[in-house]
Amino acid sequence: METISHRELRNNSAAILRRVESGESFRVTNSGRSAAIIRPPQESAIDELITEGAARPAQADLSNLSKLRQLLAEHVGTSRRTSEMIKDARGRW
Repeated sequence: METISHRELRNNSAAILRRVESGESFRVTNSGRSAAIIRPPQESAIDELITEGAARPAQADLSNLSKLRQLLAEHVGTSRRTSEMIKDARGRW
């Protein structure tokens, strides 16, 4: 990642943004201290978190969530533990 000063960003913003669009990233400094990172956007916030290792991709189809909600609603007020209900739900699909 290339480091550029705030002044360089201000004076060459069009060229720098073209480089960012092509995939490059820049660390921007202000008075010699790191102030920002400019990089191309990810497809979504979730994809960005996955790339950074802060999240992991879903292991099942999201349509299973509505089935899980329905199953949990059937057991509201029961003494069953949530983990037992989830194991039961996994066995159904």
